Amino acid sequence: MRKTIFKKLEAQGLMANYNRLRKNLPPKLPDRVFIWDETFREGIKAPTVYLTYVEQVRLAKFMDEAGVAIINVGFPAISEDEKRNVKRIINETFINAKLTASAEATKNSVNACLECGVKEITIESPINGLNLQYKLKMTKEQALQKIVENIDYAKKHGATINFVLMDGTRTPLEDILEVFEAAAEAGATRLAIADSVGFMRPLSMRYLMSHIRDGLPDAIRKKVPLSIHCHNDFGLGSANTLAAMEEGVQYLHTCIAGFGERAGIAPFEEVVTATELLYNIDTGIDMGKIYRLAQSAEKAFALPIQFHKPIIGENIFTHEVEEEVEEMMAQPLLFEPFPPEIVGRETMIFIGRNTGQTLIQKLLEKAGIRASPRQMDELFRRIKGSQESLDKGEAQMTYYQVKKLMKDLLKGYTMDEFWRLVEQVTRQKPKLPVATKKQLPQTADKLVP
Repeated sequence: MRKTIFKKLEAQGLMANYNRLRKNLPPKLPDRVFIWDETFREGIKAPTVYLTYVEQVRLAKFMDEAGVAIINVGFPAISEDEKRNVKRIINETFINAKLTASAEATKNSVNACLECGVKEITIESPINGLNLQYKLKMTKEQALQKIVENIDYAKKHGATINFVLMDGTRTPLEDILEVFEAAAEAGATRLAIADSVGFMRPLSMRYLMSHIRDGLPDAIRKKVPLSIHCHNDFGLGSANTLAAMEEGVQYLHTCIAGFGERAGIAPFEEVVTATELLYNIDTGIDMGKIYRLAQSAEKAFALPIQFHKPIIGENIFTHEVEEEVEEMMAQPLLFEPFPPEIVGRETMIFIGRNTGQTLIQKLLEKAGIRASPRQMDELFRRIKGSQESLDKGEAQMTYYQVKKLMKDLLKGYTMDEFWRLVEQVTRQKPKLPVATKKQLPQTADKLVP
């Protein structure tokens, strides 16, 4: 359906589509891409999020039905609860999706995956100077050795291995090529670059991915596909993911509604819809399930999706009646980028305070209703009154109450609150390092329960 609608309009000369111009199509675009979902790896890092096992399975099954190629089901080494959930979900039946779980480049972390029965392990590690000095506290050579050893270890235990270079977009190109080549030779079957703090521009992403692609040996380039994982700190998660795809990257990491730590990662619905409709590339996703999947995630995460969110927000296909209402009803594409049915939505048209009285009268006449001037005045008064009667101050107060309730859902403690709790329980005042020391209040009146 997506192809037919646009082609008909283009063929009739009613619409220009610059996305289809041959000169605008990057030469390295793949014919097919695969969606790698990180909702259970990234999405649950949002402070207010907690998913029950039932909610996790329901979402995973829905993703599987929708055609997601790979689902990362979590990080077993984080906790016993996480390990238990991963083990249970691994034993569920999935038709389309392969399941993977994340591990650090340590035997303990890999073993946690193996003990869950995970057959595809995604080993993650950074290698740039910033992480070597402040996180790993080891040399580059030591980090490389640990990556290779643990890929080899996991492979010997029968697992398929993916390797994700964390903070890859802030890593020197020569180091990226070195670690990718070593990981591939050790047995990694997919290589991923993570833009861990969303620091790239799309053109910079294209530059980096093209140099990675061309810099790898032919044997690796032909055998081991590349993958991309883009955070959304600058609002460029989707743009950078698509830029990587333009350089031939086939495995695209996404998260439903873009949920995740900080600003989240590239939203599933944006990446899929743009890839299908703007690039005409098959993602394997049943696009008609996109909206329902987003609604299911919103409910499970207890996080509201913004009304103005692209693709899945309430407002994108909602229009207040204007003079062009007849034209809109005859051809919605005058005001919409694509038919909402493609993603399981529908166009909503409403009468509001900006709708003119003359237009309302025309609507009644077309419906065969004759209203007297007095009736028209009353109808118009009620339409405008329903909105104008709202007390702005009261509306704002309600909004701030809702916002406060959402903040109160926060599960966990700020560092100040944590140290107050420690002091309250142990009756000992913490001796904090100079770099992190803060003035601690003497009371715990504001302690989060």
